[in-house]
Amino acid sequence: MYVIVKKILFLFDPEYAHHLAIFGLRFIDKIGLLALICEKPKCVPRIVCGIKFENPVGLAAGFDKNAEYIDLMAKLGFGFIEVGTLTPLPQPGNAKPRSFRLTKEEGIINRFGFNNIGIDKAIENIKNIKFSGVLGINIGKNLNTPLENAIEDYLICFRKAYLYASYIVINISSPNTKGLRKLQSNKFFEDLIKEIKLEQTKLNLLHDKYIPFLVKISPDVNNTDLDNICSNILKYKVDGVIATNTTISRDKVKSNSLYSEEGGLSGKPLTEMAMKTQKYICKRLKNKIPIIGVGGIMSADDGIDRIKNGANLIQIYSGLIFRGHRLIYEICKRIK
Repeated sequence: MYVIVKKILFLFDPEYAHHLAIFGLRFIDKIGLLALICEKPKCVPRIVCGIKFENPVGLAAGFDKNAEYIDLMAKLGFGFIEVGTLTPLPQPGNAKPRSFRLTKEEGIINRFGFNNIGIDKAIENIKNIKFSGVLGINIGKNLNTPLENAIEDYLICFRKAYLYASYIVINISSPNTKGLRKLQSNKFFEDLIKEIKLEQTKLNLLHDKYIPFLVKISPDVNNTDLDNICSNILKYKVDGVIATNTTISRDKVKSNSLYSEEGGLSGKPLTEMAMKTQKYICKRLKNKIPIIGVGGIMSADDGIDRIKNGANLIQIYSGLIFRGHRLIYEICKRIK
């Protein structure tokens, strides 16, 4: 069935197709068909970061930027949902068109630029959901916030998300906010993580509730910066790592006319890079810190490979677009 749906959706611009897909899902849910199409994946629950996950396949950040579709997407069978990236203030993101589908290569280039309604309105959306499963909230900095003031943006979002998230993600790896990836460098990374850890400790004492935070990193980081990132993750006892975000590399798509479009590349062209980065991180962290593997998971084989190579959990986004929700079930069937 999804083969037919995909052919229709792929007739449209990717961003418009996204909204069209959501409209379609809402319609079939309203008439009661979604429950018939989507069964609950059978999988042994696992504990990661002190949280119980019904299954290890989650929805990656970026699909539901404003926490508007949590209840809907949960019905597809995801073991957890991550929303965002959210910033302190609303922002429109980059100019359209800002998403490009590389159909032959099964990839997507996007340069959305953290378009979102802002953390306050998103939290109001979260307050009204029925979903009681694991919810991650992904946070970032506003475009107009100077890099030297970025920590305050993250702290603002961290405080506001704390009581409503199962876990919080510090996104410092999107290529679509100018200068953001510099936060992964030695100059900025330790200061940021130290402040977030201090805030986590304060909020834990204040609310008697410990909410883990994870750092989302880029597949384009060099080994020197990765070594520094991993050292500080261990030093400050960061709760987890998400590996990886999209890539600015175009090595796998040079024959496509869209290869020169600016933005982060996801999907099948990212599979190898994301795996390589994950393996390196696992080795440096000596399997002491949980890892969520994401990026280029397009098949059950990809998902199982990520888990076999150190990921405690995985997330999909482009795989959902190109394969449909059955990918969740196919991965869960293979997990022992």
